[in-house]
Amino acid sequence: MRRPEKYTPVPVRETGVDIINIKGIEDIGYAQQDSILLNALVPEENTHCRQGLYFQDGQRRVDYVLTYHIKKQSSSRRHSSRLTDNAFTRSLRRGRVPPPKGDPEVGAQEHSLHYHEDDKRFCRDEFESSLMEMGLELEKDEHTKTPGVGFVKIHAPWHVLCREAEFMKLKMPTKKVYEVKQGSNLVEKINTFITKLTEPLHPNVEENRIQNVKHLSYPFSREKQHLFDLSDRDSFFDSKTRSSIVNTFSTGITSLLANGVYMAAYPLHDVNGENAEPNDRKLLYEEWASYSVFYKYQPVGLIRKYFGEKIGLYFAWLGVYTQMLIPASLVGVIVFLYGCATVDDDIPSMEICDKRNNITMCPLCDRACSYWKLITACGTARASHLFDNPATVFFSIFMALWAAMFMEHWKRRQMRLNYIWDLTGFEDEEDHPRAEYEFRVMQKALKKEHKAQKVWLHYYTALKQGYVLCYVSLRCKLRNSPKENLVTASICAPQIGVTFAIVFGVIVYRISTTSALYMSSNPTTRSNVRLTVKTTAAIINLVVILILDEVYGAVARWLTILEVPKTDKSFEERLIFKTFILKFVNAFTPIIYIAFFRGRLVGRPGSYLYVFESYRMEECAHGGCLMELCIQLSITMLGKQLIQNNLFEIGIPKLKKLIRYIKSKRRAFQEEEQDKKLQRYETDHFLEPFAGLTPEYMEMIIQFGFVTLFVASFPLAPLFALLNNIIEIRLDAKKFVVELRRPIAARAKDIGIWYNILRGISKVAVIINAFVISFTSDFIPRLVYQYMYSPDGSMHGFVNHTLSYFNVSDFQEGKDPLEPTDLEYKVEICRYKDYREPPWSPTPYEISKEFWTVLAVKLAFVIVFQNVVMLMSDVVDWIIPDIPKDISVQIHKEKILMVELFMKEEQGKMQTLESKDSCNNHSPVPRPRSFPNSHTND
Repeated sequence: MRRPEKYTPVPVRETGVDIINIKGIEDIGYAQQDSILLNALVPEENTHCRQGLYFQDGQRRVDYVLTYHIKKQSSSRRHSSRLTDNAFTRSLRRGRVPPPKGDPEVGAQEHSLHYHEDDKRFCRDEFESSLMEMGLELEKDEHTKTPGVGFVKIHAPWHVLCREAEFMKLKMPTKKVYEVKQGSNLVEKINTFITKLTEPLHPNVEENRIQNVKHLSYPFSREKQHLFDLSDRDSFFDSKTRSSIVNTFSTGITSLLANGVYMAAYPLHDVNGENAEPNDRKLLYEEWASYSVFYKYQPVGLIRKYFGEKIGLYFAWLGVYTQMLIPASLVGVIVFLYGCATVDDDIPSMEICDKRNNITMCPLCDRACSYWKLITACGTARASHLFDNPATVFFSIFMALWAAMFMEHWKRRQMRLNYIWDLTGFEDEEDHPRAEYEFRVMQKALKKEHKAQKVWLHYYTALKQGYVLCYVSLRCKLRNSPKENLVTASICAPQIGVTFAIVFGVIVYRISTTSALYMSSNPTTRSNVRLTVKTTAAIINLVVILILDEVYGAVARWLTILEVPKTDKSFEERLIFKTFILKFVNAFTPIIYIAFFRGRLVGRPGSYLYVFESYRMEECAHGGCLMELCIQLSITMLGKQLIQNNLFEIGIPKLKKLIRYIKSKRRAFQEEEQDKKLQRYETDHFLEPFAGLTPEYMEMIIQFGFVTLFVASFPLAPLFALLNNIIEIRLDAKKFVVELRRPIAARAKDIGIWYNILRGISKVAVIINAFVISFTSDFIPRLVYQYMYSPDGSMHGFVNHTLSYFNVSDFQEGKDPLEPTDLEYKVEICRYKDYREPPWSPTPYEISKEFWTVLAVKLAFVIVFQNVVMLMSDVVDWIIPDIPKDISVQIHKEKILMVELFMKEEQGKMQTLESKDSCNNHSPVPRPRSFPNSHTND
């Protein structure tokens, strides 16, 4: 924790409110304040129009708000202000509050149950005193229209803002401006033409207009204030910057919130309403959060100005991703339409649908199923051609290159935003240790000294100062032991095992339901068995995925807390990695089973593989498993987008808001005070807390997996993703602007670990699509037949080539059909899809040489496809530079201008010094005699 500078008290204006007196200090210690916070008076009419955005004097803006629960004061209230004589230490002496065991955050929550109201009040007083010592101005309001809730309003004076801006190295615009060149004349004309052409798509905000000049930015310095335009100090630091500066003083507030000392901590939104004055929030609501402007670009600059760089980068990335889905959707639709147009010319499906081909197929299940005609699979075969045709290979290659183009386009867009937002040269802020980590370190050190009873005493002492003390030396750092890592792995493994078990359960459901439906006396039911089982199984998988997603999210957070990461960044990255692994496995395990395992562990007639010795492993339809893969993928993707991403995001926040209203009795209170209006800080208290960007990124990353990993089986996936994202952007916008508390603005120069996850998915997608084309579709078997086994080089005879023969007399005892004459004739030979020798061969039912030929070509295709596509992706990565040329030129120009600016400043200082020396030389003092070789005009 840095040492604050000594400063003088801010003069207090004559108002009807008692303002906190600010004291200068030499260091942060445990000195108690002479003054205390007094309750704010009832707002007067002339300041009520400020709607809670300012202190009661109507001048100082509220930069941050803390809320706490108010209860009636006990008659035995204690006023001690010393740590050695407060309710908490006395309770320690009496042994009322034992030191926590196990997880520190769980222990903190358990400890909060034992907190007395006087303890909480004392902790608040100490924490607020610490804020005052750091130079902040506070005003307390307990006489609000919200019963049971008190508010502490925090204002950062000018000198505090300047001091912290210098410590944080915030880049601020200087008075120096320079011309921004748009490029060569041709490029400039093209950009101008495109801008005019797309003008209706741009939101009506100032940030989206082309700026020909730009302010030169420089990290703020109090010694160089003359470089900045400080004519309007109230607007020099905007609201997001002010709140982020105040938040730097609130280290330790998370622990205070966990212990119930405070209920919430948040910066204020701007007033949004029809009668509100123009502000950033109102403009965002009109030009971004409204569904009527769904066709417009996002005002990314305004989003960054109001919410900060980290959130601005998320929505910029989401916008780039959505724009890139447009060409992918168009190509996917063309591929699908090609399948529709060529379905009548597909020879294999025509042979299946030809009534003249009297092919009798072996039963699909034991006993209950009978022999069936291949012509009954006509509809499935024709539908499979829509997604399994030569254009599928082209689309897989296209999507691999599309993913590479998307990653490169985002890197260039990110660099452009870094330049516009003055983030060039920005280094990640210092990652401070988490309070829970420091507490665990103290607990471990004290335990070694047999002083565990003092852990809470030291922790409480630290919390009252608003930060956690570094109690032990660096050699006492806490490291994750192999035992803790083993615990994490041993918990993650069963979670993944649960997913596999559920997939296995759905497999058993499909097998048993298929047998049951084939035993039905209703012919309609028997004819639609496959469609019924596929659809219901996919829906069951979807429901399970939605439920386990919530469970796995909670498990990942619990495991990360259990590990006690040292810093906030480490905590976030570990949480993201665990959540992604669990949710990825949960979403894609059923799809991976259908794509690569179903139909390959079946066996053959007379020697089938069984589950539990009674359930025969399921087969693919004659058209292949690609159709079933498409059904599973489409239902899972659309279900997650409609239910989880949209319905849950709308319904759950509204439900939580309703619960908070009921708990605070706000409804009953509004009935009594209908003509009174809540202040801004009261209204924001009832909004949903901001939970971070991890859920937003996670749903888009999983969607990116659906779009790229199995796109060979579902070319319409980019289209459905595009339609979802158009809604998702406005839904998230409305959530951030209206339904969530205003987040703390955080600086960031990139999207962090999410970029590496995206890059990993795009690489894995190439391999998966290669295997889908080779092993799931019939593309390779058709290719091999046409060029190696076809007598005329066409696809005629392909269906017969892929069917093997089976003598029904070779059925195992009790496995033959109950009604063998269901086709009204006796069956002696039936067919099944496989490459095996016929029963009259010297080696009956053995794998034929055609099988090994096809397998060799499949493996060769995987190797060639993977290497060629990855090579093309690397070429795209090499050709497209990460930094646009015009941006690199402007960045270089900024460096030159900065050097020139400081050179001029130094020259100005030298001239000033010389002028002072000259004045001293012309002062009325005796002049010395001239020396030889002196250059004078005497």
